[in-house]
Amino acid sequence: MSLAEELFIGLMSGTSLDGVDGVVARFSAEGGWIGVVGEASRPFPDSLRRDLLALQQSGPDELHRAALVANTLALLSAQVVEDLLQRCALPRSALQAVGSHGQTVRHQPGQHDGIGYTLQLNQPALLAERTGIDVIADFRSRDVAAGGQGAPLVPPFHQAVFGGHNGRRVVVNIGGISNLTVLDGASGPIGFDCGPGNALLDALAQQHLGQPYDAAGAWSAGGTVHPALLQLLLAEPFLGLPPPKSTGRDLFNPAWLTHHLARLSSPPAPQDLQATLCEFTATCIARDVQRHASGGTELLVCGGGAFNTDLLHRLGRQLPGCRIADTGCAGLPPLQVEAAAFAWLARQHCHRETASWPCVTGARGPRILGACYPAA
Repeated sequence: MSLAEELFIGLMSGTSLDGVDGVVARFSAEGGWIGVVGEASRPFPDSLRRDLLALQQSGPDELHRAALVANTLALLSAQVVEDLLQRCALPRSALQAVGSHGQTVRHQPGQHDGIGYTLQLNQPALLAERTGIDVIADFRSRDVAAGGQGAPLVPPFHQAVFGGHNGRRVVVNIGGISNLTVLDGASGPIGFDCGPGNALLDALAQQHLGQPYDAAGAWSAGGTVHPALLQLLLAEPFLGLPPPKSTGRDLFNPAWLTHHLARLSSPPAPQDLQATLCEFTATCIARDVQRHASGGTELLVCGGGAFNTDLLHRLGRQLPGCRIADTGCAGLPPLQVEAAAFAWLARQHCHRETASWPCVTGARGPRILGACYPAA
């Protein structure tokens, strides 16, 4: 690494609730993206995952439970940082900062007196103490304070890494929730949450297969779509809202699905339900590509959904003529994208540079995102 380059760590634990992913990312002195130096991840222990799921809805003694979960998450994140330093053979003095997203447990922008809030469980002071590196955290709340959705935050990073091409390119991150970025030099970027990703699919796989997810979508591929249920799910009002918009497990959760299943005279068998949910996720994404990126010839997929073969096949059937590939073909593997985005966000904060797009979040203007927790 030249003296003019900078290294930042990005940490991400998303709505899939599967673990903490981390990368060491390189940037030029001018802030240009160079690439990933190394990656590491640690899965959530079953107890942490259960506690996080329980905190997605109201319950007794929430403040105490949330504080303990935040501590546990910070300690797990510190282990990922140590793994990265060892694998990359880097002294901690080589790192400018760690960008730590935390775990979203509530996301309700603009829903309370026109302001709303977003809440990510995190303990960045503990993370800074354990790693000896400055930590940048709480990226979403500044945008919400400016009247924005606070999400998605990754479209400016998608532009930095995947932009600069000819034509219209669409990037879709399929984590627990799906978010879409339309990169088009002619008309400007668009970005928003378009609906569920893996959250409902994973919950059903855990319930009926005893597995954390439906590997490659093999189970859903063997099922039959239930047309009546699919139409009920597609009638969800959020899906018809224009961007800017964002969502999360506050809306797309097992209780939401149970409500719709109760409206059927004959609910589908579990495997057919999985096939219907997979078709639902694909349809939400495909419809928004058709609405907002008509004429797009390339769809780049990142997140865990990039490995769901059945989901990608369903997308292909609904988007004929559109090349569908994972982001690895554009230089950044699909499981590195979100962690790398929070390294970029940390870099923007440290240089006092804005990192939000009002056209994406709906905020009153671009803002410098995050708060710094110094190591000493």
